[in-house]
Order: sequence, then structure tokens, then C-alpha cells
Amino acid sequence: MSKASKRRKGAKELLEPQKCYGLGEAIEILKQAKATKFDQSVDMAIRLGVDPRKADQMIRGFCELPHGTGKSVRVLVVAKGEKLAEAKDAGADHYGEEEIIKKIQGGWLEFDRVVATPDMMAQVGKVGKILGPRGLMPNPKVGTVTFDIKKAVDTIKAGQVEFRVDKAGVLHVPVGRMSFDNKKLEENVQVLVDTVKRMRPASAKGTYMKTITINSTMGPGVPLDPMGFSS
Repeated sequence: MSKASKRRKGAKELLEPQKCYGLGEAIEILKQAKATKFDQSVDMAIRLGVDPRKADQMIRGFCELPHGTGKSVRVLVVAKGEKLAEAKDAGADHYGEEEIIKKIQGGWLEFDRVVATPDMMAQVGKVGKILGPRGLMPNPKVGTVTFDIKKAVDTIKAGQVEFRVDKAGVLHVPVGRMSFDNKKLEENVQVLVDTVKRMRPASAKGTYMKTITINSTMGPGVPLDPMGFSS
């Protein structure tokens, strides 16, 4: 514990109190603070001026990061008939119909994203209480309820990230790994911020993007200047 505390203390010393940083400078700080051997995830936390209790202010969507997240995503496809063959050909990690639903009911959760064809959503609904709280429930708004299985699997594998604002109005989204070069991280972050900006609901008043923070798994949270992003 003391070792971790020293590392965190040293990382925080790289930050100036009350300062918001430009994206390039923030990434440099994360790289300087890196003190572990494993390839840490780089994540964003965006606090929005929305009320998630209101249906028209529930921010949920996806974006396709140009350089992916650096993480291998395990995709499960729930379909039947010829769509199972399409799932296999598209590179889905797991696929099936009623039997895969029973497997999930038994506690199996070895997947990161779920794609389902519309005709299988009644079956998927049986495990909604398992998938929903984990953010795994397929949704047509994010392209995971579709008959175009190949496109959905290809998009997810290529670097699509799904996000949903939490009760506090915060989005938590992975944007890469510490092994990415700075330019790739910057481009991924810019795409994410642009996507979230376009989703601003008309009913949201005042400041939309209140705070933006970037951090690595074991590193400090570096506050970014929301006004520092191009439109």
C-alpha cells in the first residue's frame, strides 16, 4: 500500500492546483506519471449539465474511435438460422440462440458486447436483468439490435465504444492505452468529445460540458479545459 501511495503522491505532484490543461499537455503528464509495467487503459470522464432522470436528457450513444481502444473486445451474437453463420464469418467470439440465453442464465458472462437480431430480442429480454445493469443489453440506438450482423461485429471490433451517462451526469469512456502514441490518443479523444457535443439535448440549459478529465488506470486524473477542443 505504501508503494502505491508514493506513486500516486508523485503523480499528483505533476499537477498544478486548480489548473485545467490542454489535451497534449495532459497526455504528456500521464506518460510522465507512468510507473507500472502493464499497458494501462486511458479513460475519459465527462461531466455533463444534464438531468439523466429526464428521458430527453439521457445521453446514450456510441462513437467509432479512429484508433480503437487497444483492447480485444469479445462479441456475443444472439441470432438464429443463417445469421449464426454470418456471425461466425464476421469474427464474433460467441454466437447462438436459445441455448446461449440459458448459458447466461446459468452465470456465463465471458463477453464484452452483445449484438442481437430483432427477432431474438424476446429471448434476450429473459436475461435483461443480468445484462442491463452491466451495460450489455443490445439497443437499436447504438446499432446492436440489427439484422446486419457483419456490419455490427466489424464496427465493434474496429473500435466502437458505447457510453451512457450515469446518475451523476457523468460519462466514463475508454479512449486507448498508454502504449498509444500521443497523436492517436489526441485523435481518439477529439472524436469522442465531438460526438458528445453533437448529442446535446435541446432541453439542457446552461453549460453542457462542465468538466472533462483524462486518466490512466493507475495515474492521476488530469483536468482538461472544455473550451480547448475544436468544434
